[in-house]
Amino acid sequence: MDNKLHILVVEDDRPIRNFITASLKVQGFNYIETDKGNEAIALSMSHNPDLIILDLGLPDIDGIEVVTKVREWSKVPIIIVSARENERQKIEALDKGADDYLTKPFGIGELLARIRVSLRHSMTVTNEKGSIDVFKVKDLAVDFNKRKVTINSEDKHLTPIEYKIMALLCKYSGKVLTHNFIINEIWGASIGNETQSLRVFMASLRRKIEKNPADPQYIYTEVGVGYRLVDD
Repeated sequence: MDNKLHILVVEDDRPIRNFITASLKVQGFNYIETDKGNEAIALSMSHNPDLIILDLGLPDIDGIEVVTKVREWSKVPIIIVSARENERQKIEALDKGADDYLTKPFGIGELLARIRVSLRHSMTVTNEKGSIDVFKVKDLAVDFNKRKVTINSEDKHLTPIEYKIMALLCKYSGKVLTHNFIINEIWGASIGNETQSLRVFMASLRRKIEKNPADPQYIYTEVGVGYRLVDD
């Protein structure tokens, strides 16, 4: 039986696709590849991959549409690799259900680190708050057993990394967490362009839990230092 993890690579730039698939092969992953969005949707249904690496600029349909379609039936981790640097586009991809976003050009070490983190998140369910089952502050509640976040009892869908950040902030509520501390806890190591990645995820997280992200009630920015979750 083949116990290797299967990764679907969706990239229309052949040199980049070859670079990614060759690196995956060296690392012991099996892979399926395509340069079309519609075929990617079909392959994700027929092969049920463990992870998808997806470019946004595809020749037939936009990669964000691929994310939307796959999320209708699957929670498979999706890592976006794209030349689009606009923060709004990154947030849109994350809001639609992507789990991570890597801007081209990138190093293979960085991509592999993101893959390991995404796979670890998808395969491990942990109670980051220790013996506390539910964290509550103001109208925010985080149920660690159900991995559920609510505001005024309204469910807020978070991506795996957004949830990990939320759980970390809850664990150290009231304390200022530096950028480096959060990055090390979430990604496990320095992976390149970390501050920008953290900023994108924080912006997306705030848009989901804050009534007015410009005037936050829950997650405060300590300028030049990091972030702090209120504790009362």
